Amino acid sequence: MLLRDGFPEKGDFVIGTVKRVLDFGAFVKLDEYKDKEGLIHISEIASGWIKNIRDHVKEGQKVVCKVLNVDSRKGHIDLSIKDVNEHQKRLKIQEWKNEQKANKWLEMVAENLNLSPKEVEKLGKRMMKKFDTLYAAFEDVAADGYDALVKEGFDETFSKEVEKIAKENVKLPFVRIDGYLELTSTAPDGIEIIKNALLKGGKEQIEDVKFEIRYVGSPRYRITVTALDYKMAENALKKIADKVISEVKAKGGTGEFFRKVAQ
Repeated sequence: MLLRDGFPEKGDFVIGTVKRVLDFGAFVKLDEYKDKEGLIHISEIASGWIKNIRDHVKEGQKVVCKVLNVDSRKGHIDLSIKDVNEHQKRLKIQEWKNEQKANKWLEMVAENLNLSPKEVEKLGKRMMKKFDTLYAAFEDVAADGYDALVKEGFDETFSKEVEKIAKENVKLPFVRIDGYLELTSTAPDGIEIIKNALLKGGKEQIEDVKFEIRYVGSPRYRITVTALDYKMAENALKKIADKVISEVKAKGGTGEFFRKVAQ
């Protein structure tokens, strides 16, 4: 598995393996991050009073946690199990399984192109940086073709091989639509206002819907929504856009939503 560098962000959901269980909490190795470990304090293991922490978590157990706080300077990551509901847990586990599949697909691409392990790692991490997850990169290519990678600066030969593997393996039992936001703020901290609005919009929880918000070019941002049908996708797109725009306007900025934008 390709591992992420750096730290997760507050509010993220992560997969981990319980390494040590002590009376005051459990230390968890973050399976998606390189050399990162977090602590679940006993008060964040489960709701209510806990008589014996080992009745709830055991060494070697896989857990889905929510990131409560990150101190990158000290290397501290505070986690919670009790703040993860069943829906969030299912989504994260599915994301983890999808990422394992995508890693195997990348290995297939590497084998077909005779890429070295170092080249594969570099390309895989670039894909994760551009698309957030490796699976999302393959998913985008399966839906939009190899140009989804080329326009992000990837080599055409590599991109075409990814397309071949993606179309053979990625199943798309859903619809995907795009919308665009144009956000402006003349406040001294305008960049932070827009950034916080986008973060709040990005944290919307909509069942059976996946979405991402990407920067296109000032002042434009693209929202990509994936859902089971068009009605669900359109409703989710509107909800996310309305949330971001309302946050920006509340701080004195302006925001507009466009279903399509002329090139």
